Amino acid sequence: MTLRQILTGTAMSLALATAAQAQETLNISTWLPPNHPINVDMFGGLVEMMEEATDGQVTGELVMGLAPPPAQMDLVMDGAADMAIIFHGYQPGRFVGTKLIELPGYEGDAEAASVAYWRVFKEHLEALDEHRGVKLIALTTHGPAQVHSNQDVGSLDDLDGLKTRLPGGVATDVAEELGMVGIQVPAPKVYETLDAGAADAVTMNMGERIGFKLDEVAKTVFEMPGGFYRGSFAVIMSQERFDSLPQDVQSALEENVFGEPASRMMGEAWDASDARATEATMAAEDNEIVTASEEDQARFAEIAEMVIGNVLAELEEAGVDAQAAHEMVQQEMDAAVTN
Repeated sequence: MTLRQILTGTAMSLALATAAQAQETLNISTWLPPNHPINVDMFGGLVEMMEEATDGQVTGELVMGLAPPPAQMDLVMDGAADMAIIFHGYQPGRFVGTKLIELPGYEGDAEAASVAYWRVFKEHLEALDEHRGVKLIALTTHGPAQVHSNQDVGSLDDLDGLKTRLPGGVATDVAEELGMVGIQVPAPKVYETLDAGAADAVTMNMGERIGFKLDEVAKTVFEMPGGFYRGSFAVIMSQERFDSLPQDVQSALEENVFGEPASRMMGEAWDASDARATEATMAAEDNEIVTASEEDQARFAEIAEMVIGNVLAELEEAGVDAQAAHEMVQQEMDAAVTN
């Protein structure tokens, strides 16, 4: 072996060792079941995107059980986790602008909604600074939410008085107009709450029939075309942890991963999850999907208009051009549907 080969081999070894030492592993807090699409597809996809964008300099590792869902933002702000996902409805009063994407009446899937969400956030909602104290990585919404029940539900009238687990946000606003009796427990407690009879129903997207095994404890789906609402999520990161990364790594993440790319990826994952669960529900002999009648759809459209008006008034009070923001979501999603 020549001296040049020896030196070249040594240089390569040193480079590999340096790269290995330089790899940053981000601790990602999760409160979802291990096999939930958020963990497998969304966080898994996010880690892959970060690794690819940084040539392996940044990766991520899921950490479970650090804190309950409502405490995830504080967990990241305190530095106990580098990243986490939050559901905005779990913290009433803390978030207002996020209710915009949860409104009923939008047409389109979760991918279209998540992309529209990020764009409208940058245009209209960012000034609210509702995620202050952390770095916002992505915004996403699950697909249209339906009513999953262990009771026979076939009409809007059947929802009146139904004990229903609600997540907060616009879901609660809609449920109040429908006369549903709200029960609030974190999503990981939904199965046991329904199984014990403490609730008769839950409002969630279709994918959760697999994600939280609703197919076992809520065998009837009352489906409103377009959904009763959507749910708003954000992936957040410790600003201090992000600032500690090398400048070139920060730039690579900002340009190729964070923001719209990550939001789109998560929306796609929600859609795939909903499709799998819908197919499984239709194939199951003891599960059924009951679609709202045209009369009930018309009744709900009137209820939705009231909810929309109330939420837009909240946004106006917070300083947002609510009508323009609402129209932008609709336009972005309509464009995605037509394309």
